Amino acid sequence: MELPRIVPITDLRKDSAAVLESVRAGKRPVVVTQRGHAAAVLMSVKSYERMMYEREVLGILVKGETEIQAAKGIRVEDILAEMDALLGKGS
Repeated sequence: MELPRIVPITDLRKDSAAVLESVRAGKRPVVVTQRGHAAAVLMSVKSYERMMYEREVLGILVKGETEIQAAKGIRVEDILAEMDALLGKGS
């Protein structure tokens, strides 16, 4: 994993267009610092959307794992029987 680029807020103020172009062109985020401390993270819309999608998928997986651990859900046999019934094979 590539380290994020670090940009002081004064540099962002001086040349925000160049920083934004760097964010759009690259895959790595830009960490904006203020008084030597991280204050914000800039990332491309594409990277943000991908991150949100991955977060949603992980949430679904965690929910599924929790349901498996709690022995909740639908048995495979029940799903197959329902599919057979829908396809007219259960008659």
